[in-house]
Amino acid sequence: MSRHHPRARTGEDRANLYDDITSKIIAELEAGRVPWVQPWGTAAAQASLAMPKSAASGRQYSGINILILWGAATERGFTGQSWLTFRQALSLGGHVRKGERGTTVVYADRFVPVDEKRRAHETGEEAQAVPFLKRFTVFNLDQCDGLASDIVTAAPPPPPGMIEPTVDALIKATGIDFRIGGNRAFYAPTEDYVQVPPPQAYFEPINWHRTALHELAHASGHPSRLNRDLSGSFGTRKYAFEELVAEIASAFGCASLGIVPTVRHADYIGSWLEVLREDNRAIIRAASQASKVADYLLGFLPEPAVDMMAEGAEQEAA
Repeated sequence: MSRHHPRARTGEDRANLYDDITSKIIAELEAGRVPWVQPWGTAAAQASLAMPKSAASGRQYSGINILILWGAATERGFTGQSWLTFRQALSLGGHVRKGERGTTVVYADRFVPVDEKRRAHETGEEAQAVPFLKRFTVFNLDQCDGLASDIVTAAPPPPPGMIEPTVDALIKATGIDFRIGGNRAFYAPTEDYVQVPPPQAYFEPINWHRTALHELAHASGHPSRLNRDLSGSFGTRKYAFEELVAEIASAFGCASLGIVPTVRHADYIGSWLEVLREDNRAIIRAASQASKVADYLLGFLPEPAVDMMAEGAEQEAA
C-alpha cells in the first residue's frame, strides 16, 4: 500500500468537510436567512445572546464553529451556549443522555509528518507542515444530565444600560479615526477613517452600534493593524469577501458585548452566494478572519469597561 494514501484520504475528508459546511450556509442564505444573525429573543432561539463556549474549559469557540453552534442552538431550541464532548461530560460527573445527537465542530492545525522531518534533516531544508482539519462531536448542556449546578447555570447577559458606554469606550480605545455624520456608513482605506451617521438616523438605535462595529471591522484591515487585502472594488469577489468578513465580525462583536445583531446588508446575500459557490473554503476563511477581527477590536476594551460589565452580570445573578 502506498504511504501517500492516508494523506490523500485526509485531503478528501477535508474537502468533504468544506463542502458539508458550505452547503449548509448556502442553503440558509438561499432561504433568506443569514446564519450569523440569529433570531435572538424569538421562540426559535431559546438560548440567551452569547458566544458559544466549552463548559469544560470556559474557552470560547472561534471561526466557523461559532456559526455551526449558533445554528444548532437555534434549530434545536437549546437554552444555553455551552458545549461538551461525550468524554468531558463524563469527566465532570455527568453524561450525555442516551439517543442524543451531537453537533460536529472542527479543529484546524498543521503538523510535520515523520517522512518530511526525515527529508528536511537529510537535505538541510526547512520541514514543511501539512494543514489538517479534525472533526469533533459536541453536545449542548441541554443534552446532558448529572452535571453540577454551577456548570449548567449560564451567566446572564450584561444589562442593556451597559452596552452603549462599552461600545463608546471601545471605539475611543482603538485609536481609529471615527467620525459621526453624513448619511452613509463607510471606511475610507486611503485616508484611514470610519464614518457612520448619527444614532438618531437609525430607525432602531441599536443598529448604530452594529454598523459601527461593522465599519471598525473594515478598518482593522489597514496595513498598520491586521493588514488584510482591502483593494477589491464594488461588485468584485474580493469586495464581497471583505464584506462577508466584516459582517460576521460585527455579529461576533455584538454577541460578545450583548448587542442583538441584525442584518446590515441583506442586499449582499447574492454576492456572498457567488463567493461561496465558487470556493467551498470561503466561509471557513471568512469566519476565521472574522474571529481575528473581533478578538483584535475587543482586545482594546478598557479594563474598567470589562469590570463594569462583569459587575452588572453579578448583580443580575444575585
